[in-house]
Amino acid sequence: MLTRIFIQNFALIDRLEINLQEGLQVITGETGAGKSIILGALRLILGERADVKSISNSDSKSVVEAEFKLNENFKNYFENQDLDYDSHTIIRREILSTGKSRAFINDVPVTLDILKQLSQRLIDIHSQFETSHIFNEDYQFKIIDGLSENKNLLPIYQNEFSEYLKLKRHLEKLKTQLSERNKEADYKDFLLNELLEADLDQFDFSELQNQLNTQENAELISDNLAQIIQVFAQEDAGIFTQLSEARIKLNKISTLSNQFSDSQNRLEEVWLELKDLLLELEDEAENIEINGELLQELNLKLNKINSLFLKHNVNSVEELIDIRNEISENQSQFLDLENEISKVAKTLEDSYKNLEKTAKSLSENRNKIIPIFTKKIEKIIKQLGLEKAKIEVELSPTEKLSPFGKETIQILFQANSGFPLMPIQNAISGGERSRVMLSIKKIMAENSDLPSLILDEIDTGVSGKIAEEMGNVMQEMAKDLQLIVITHLAQVAAKGNNNYKVVKEDISGKTQSKIIPLNEEEKLQEIAQLLSGSKITEAAVSQAKELIG
Repeated sequence: MLTRIFIQNFALIDRLEINLQEGLQVITGETGAGKSIILGALRLILGERADVKSISNSDSKSVVEAEFKLNENFKNYFENQDLDYDSHTIIRREILSTGKSRAFINDVPVTLDILKQLSQRLIDIHSQFETSHIFNEDYQFKIIDGLSENKNLLPIYQNEFSEYLKLKRHLEKLKTQLSERNKEADYKDFLLNELLEADLDQFDFSELQNQLNTQENAELISDNLAQIIQVFAQEDAGIFTQLSEARIKLNKISTLSNQFSDSQNRLEEVWLELKDLLLELEDEAENIEINGELLQELNLKLNKINSLFLKHNVNSVEELIDIRNEISENQSQFLDLENEISKVAKTLEDSYKNLEKTAKSLSENRNKIIPIFTKKIEKIIKQLGLEKAKIEVELSPTEKLSPFGKETIQILFQANSGFPLMPIQNAISGGERSRVMLSIKKIMAENSDLPSLILDEIDTGVSGKIAEEMGNVMQEMAKDLQLIVITHLAQVAAKGNNNYKVVKEDISGKTQSKIIPLNEEEKLQEIAQLLSGSKITEAAVSQAKELIG
């Protein structure tokens, strides 16, 4: 159970600490005193989002602690989460002025998910605004499933349903990919064939450009080569004629003096090199021909490759090869995609069959518990003054699976005899809604291991004898769990095993909220004030004593 609340630097609370006891714990206080602030702080313990605006003094962090007294049943959970078990466990949230928050269990840092998992096993907070949840289909399923054998089966089904939806989305994605590939298949095939025909692996772009330049300038090259050969080979003034005379003379000189032998050898090398060069140039000149067909063929090749560069937005043959390989690989994966779709579709079909089977079990379990639930709740609401009221729960099969199976749920209600049962949201008043919700909470609490429950003004819209009966119901509930009730009703406050009051005070010019435990006399005065208002009368005190008994 919840044994201690500590709040620091949170909204109107500078520092608040209160110890709680077993049984029915009643909190009262004027509207705006800060009761909702305390609940807001406690919701941080449940893992709800922290708001930096809640920090009163931005120079300090905001701290919320809740201490719980645990039994041995929680040991396994702590071991599974690698946490130190303590029979007095402290859950703490800290909000920093930067907006970041931290969570701790027994001073060990934990994730919000871990904190949520533990706190949801320890306490539930029902705010005054949540009474309308009874109109919500999810909440109606939660009521019936929480009472039936679905308590353990439903989470298994919902996990499988979640996986089913993921698988369904995956299949749709694959089918979309296949459809897109089908649309693009012809074009991709055209691109691939075009790239294959280009014979890119054997393609030398530099060589093609060289051949093209040669053909485009064949006449100019041929004329220049002829002139060069003439310069070399002309009989009277050619390079070889003059060089031959130089050889003869240098040879004669070298026989007279050894110092010219090296020069003679070098000249011989030049002579031989030039002869080779001339032979090569003569061969080139013979091979040069102006070929219009070849020039056209080379231009076609260059234009084709340039067209591919432009089409694929690249600048090299290597990049075209990469694109060709990628398209080829994608096309080969086409069949793989069809095979994968077939496999996923089969898995999805099997999953659907399993879910249908589980959904049937969920429905059977609900149908077993519904008569028990309606009998119990009608008994409680009769105690709360709705003697003629009737409640039924209607399950209707659906074609599609949902997170709750293959059916819808609707709670039907009538407050007075002679009127037809109608969906509860269309047939219930505010006061009736409070009584029905309290009845539901009582039944759910009886079938829950939850050690602590907080009810925030669940008694809104009732008064007099009905209010007293609501107090009696809360007393009964508090026999099995710690029940913390926030109320404005004297009849409910009188039933408290322990009473507390939230007040606002001006301290050093700053408004602050505090909570104070009430002794017997203070409890009497508080109940009298709830009855008579700010001015407590003797009649109110007398009536308060009667309510307390």
